[in-house]
Amino acid sequence: MTQAKFNVASHYQRSHEIFTHMERKKAFFGFESNVFIGIDLGAESLRIFAGALDNGLLRLEEILRYPNNPVRTTSGLHWDVGEVFNRIKESLREVSKRGYAPMALGIDTWGVDFGLLDSQGKLLVNPFCYRDERNARAMEKFLEIFPQRRLYELTGIQIMPFNSVFQIYAYSKWNPEILREARDLLFMPDIFNYFLTGKKVTEFTFATTSQVYNPRKNAWEKEILDALGISGDLMQEVIPPGVEIGGIDSSLEIEPGIAGMRVVSVASHDTASAVAAVPATGEDWAYISSGTWSLMGIELDAPCITERSLRHNFTNEGGIGGRFRFLKNICGLWLLRKCKDDWLKQGIRLSYDEVIEMARSSRSFMALIDPDDPVFYNPESMTKAISDFCLKTGQEPPKSPGQFARVILESLALKYRYVLEEIENIFPGRVRRIHVVGGGGKNWLLNQFTANATGLEVFSGPWEATVAGNIMAQALSMNIVGNLEEMREVIRRTFPVIRYTPRDVSSWDRAYDRFLDIHRS
Repeated sequence: MTQAKFNVASHYQRSHEIFTHMERKKAFFGFESNVFIGIDLGAESLRIFAGALDNGLLRLEEILRYPNNPVRTTSGLHWDVGEVFNRIKESLREVSKRGYAPMALGIDTWGVDFGLLDSQGKLLVNPFCYRDERNARAMEKFLEIFPQRRLYELTGIQIMPFNSVFQIYAYSKWNPEILREARDLLFMPDIFNYFLTGKKVTEFTFATTSQVYNPRKNAWEKEILDALGISGDLMQEVIPPGVEIGGIDSSLEIEPGIAGMRVVSVASHDTASAVAAVPATGEDWAYISSGTWSLMGIELDAPCITERSLRHNFTNEGGIGGRFRFLKNICGLWLLRKCKDDWLKQGIRLSYDEVIEMARSSRSFMALIDPDDPVFYNPESMTKAISDFCLKTGQEPPKSPGQFARVILESLALKYRYVLEEIENIFPGRVRRIHVVGGGGKNWLLNQFTANATGLEVFSGPWEATVAGNIMAQALSMNIVGNLEEMREVIRRTFPVIRYTPRDVSSWDRAYDRFLDIHRS
């Protein structure tokens, strides 16, 4: 690991091509034919990047970035699709202004959420957010009529309240008139691909997140559709990543350099794109796609749907090249973000770097939480939820921002160890190192804690893994790279990684015993 904690970001920036506007022309000049646009829509932000392949390296330039937050209405928590699409069009105009004539663009988003279109191709209602309160009630009611074991056997997907299957059932229970009027179900990336091209399709990696798709049959599961009371006609043709969907419709009045540009099906579930950019070789590694959620798992050639995977509630989600991501969803840095929101309401404005430094100097193991306890899913106040959890489990609640952050980061690292042991229970001896990709990889303290807790070396980077995977999938579609291994070779050559080695393992072993007691309580 880089020893000086304040040098982590500067080390990464020195090693990676971070372009200013003046550098852009030099970096991209002459490579217009290999320029791609990666659109990454996350549950917190919309990011648009230009990417160019040059001598076996991937060069990235951020075009624009916007916040993306759900909007609460009288009917629940929704995404403002129209606003997001306007931002996408604005970004494409900016791409044209900067002189690019890209080969293609690709869109990825977070999983599970979807919209319903009427017979005229118009959204009936803005898509519900996966954190909407009705989803947990819908899951409980659906599992009363459809056995949990059977649902897992058919889909291999971790049972979680926000899964698309439960959101569809929520419509049937509380908005049946909308479901009756619907003619097409489009997942979030499908919606924007449709807005751009007029084509309605669903990409494989996203379909597998829905818990309506059978990965062994490679088809929407009729038994589940029947239980939901919907026709298979509502669902779209499933296409693999790396396939052209269509050209951007000229009626959108986007700049001439953009109109007609090809839209490509990338790994449209953002975690699938991020995992495609893991700079690993061999098979002895696990990944953590670190951000709002921590997605931790391994990569397989086929889904693993067994008694053990069911018992441990692991999920099987599609990847590029027909691979499967065998993983578990862990509530990630959402906990810290919500605490920052609480502090901001109190007039305490802190950057993530400041919070991490406060956590570093705070007392270790003063309290531990289970990050996946339902009380942390979407509380009105995260700091209160953490304090209440500590009191309930006989622990001293944290008080300062540094203490809260330390509790969160230590608990996340210990939860990673817990999930790693579950993986080892199913695949003994499989994992010898951990790769952390995504924005959460910037959190050097969490990375070090992860190494300490698991006793394994941890490698952090690339931080822009989702965009990198998105753009490399477009390059795959154009035969610029031939397969997933070649994609990862480009990533390895381009992006540095920071290594963290385990420290003070005995103290973390004792803390893990405490964590297990709390987890079981």
